[in-house]
Amino acid sequence: MRRVAVAGSAVALLVGALVLIFVVVKANAVNLDGIQCVIHTEAPALPETSHDYKGGKIYFCCFGCPVKFDRDPKVFATRANLQLVATLQARQHQCPLSGRDLDKTTEITVAGAKVAFCSGTCKAQVEAANGDDQINLVLSDEAFERAGFKVEKK
Repeated sequence: MRRVAVAGSAVALLVGALVLIFVVVKANAVNLDGIQCVIHTEAPALPETSHDYKGGKIYFCCFGCPVKFDRDPKVFATRANLQLVATLQARQHQCPLSGRDLDKTTEITVAGAKVAFCSGTCKAQVEAANGDDQINLVLSDEAFERAGFKVEKK
């Protein structure tokens, strides 16, 4: 009888531990719906190909892409920054063009990432740009730093 009670307690402990692990993993999971690979921007990013970057995680389409990224991360920095913002890991604190305080009413979406500006003038400058030029204006390493984007720990 005593063995059954000990075995039952062990099973209960194991189930509890598994539930806790699931909850922690789920809470830290990044939503990759619509998120593209940093290297092959036409391919979807996969959760099993994550890579540490600026305090967060970036994702790739295959296991070869992180190797390419590591060879020259500066080449792919803008796309990696885009991913950090689009996955809501990095939070913006200043205007990416001027470095001034944000006016939340100026928020727009740039390639899937929500970005705000200090004024309608900065917003209009970004809206007038297209494609990669628009992304570079707000998410190049210089703009990312000027905007005070930070990955905030949960």
